[in-house]
Amino acid sequence: MVVVLCFPGTNCERDMEYVYREILHQETLILWHQETSLPKDTELVVIPGGFSYGDYLRSGAIARFAPIMKSVIAYANNGGIILGICNGFQILTEARLLPGALKRNERLLFISKTQKLKVVSTNNKFLSSYGKNQQISLPIAHADGSYYVDSKTLQEMRENSQILLEYVHNPNGSIESIAGVCNKDKNIFGLMPHPERAIEEILGNSDGLSMLKGLLGAKK
Repeated sequence: MVVVLCFPGTNCERDMEYVYREILHQETLILWHQETSLPKDTELVVIPGGFSYGDYLRSGAIARFAPIMKSVIAYANNGGIILGICNGFQILTEARLLPGALKRNERLLFISKTQKLKVVSTNNKFLSSYGKNQQISLPIAHADGSYYVDSKTLQEMRENSQILLEYVHNPNGSIESIAGVCNKDKNIFGLMPHPERAIEEILGNSDGLSMLKGLLGAKK
């Protein structure tokens, strides 16, 4: 089962449900943040985009303490596969499930456009069907998407192939143009671009579909 979390202010849960249920034909459940446990047959947890709790305090900072997150953290620590997109990425960094932090965009602008990206590492389930250095296009829509991490951790991430995606022509001031990362064990993934908004040609392209498909059946 694919479980899609929903917090007050989440706005991409239906898009994600559509991808997994209607396109990829997976049993899919939207799970409210006040639940305290994940279904026993969970194969993938997705934390979708939006503005959880209105982005008060910091993007993702309040959602990190929602009741469901204890179960999500336990699931992650047991090798469960987790994907966080945009606000979901912010929540994963706040929960310390992914390194780094997402800060306000350079020039303090909200950015909404289709963005070119470069695939940096394919040594993971998320991007295994892409070619290294392949360029793809995905929509972005965020105000707090500038990725930051300290230099020591950045070097470790490079050595462990944890940098997954980089922006072509950095739109938001992210360190080294980083757009997506994973953890050392490669079971937790986060990115600012929205692959669920690029899954059918009617949407402009389908560059994001293989990312979402690649995580199915990926649990260690």
